[in-house]
Amino acid sequence: MILDTDVLIWYLRGNVRAKELVDASVPFSISSVTHMELLQGMRDKLEFRRFQRSMKIWNVEIIHIDREISSRAVFYVQEYCLSHGMMMADALIAATAVQNSDLLITANDKHYKFIPNLEIQKFAVEA
Repeated sequence: MILDTDVLIWYLRGNVRAKELVDASVPFSISSVTHMELLQGMRDKLEFRRFQRSMKIWNVEIIHIDREISSRAVFYVQEYCLSHGMMMADALIAATAVQNSDLLITANDKHYKFIPNLEIQKFAVEA
């Protein structure tokens, strides 16, 4: 299973439901895009180090972009940019999940629900 960036952002903000999901999902995978988005959002080096430690404890697999993922993401942007507002980061994350035949867990299912062959599970921030 692949966790989308938003799920881990909710976790870092202290959301109880996100913590429960993350803890129940260990070990899980993330796209290298998610990894970079999270690193860019760190407020300071202490938060950065805590996050890196958590990644090791969770035994997170970071799935890097390869030729197949990149090609699939380009296709998604071409197909869905105008009709659905498909953004590059979301296209790469979706392509990573499809290419690896993995479930993508996201709170932003509207960013992905139109992509064929993508299995998504919506994360509800609140009950």
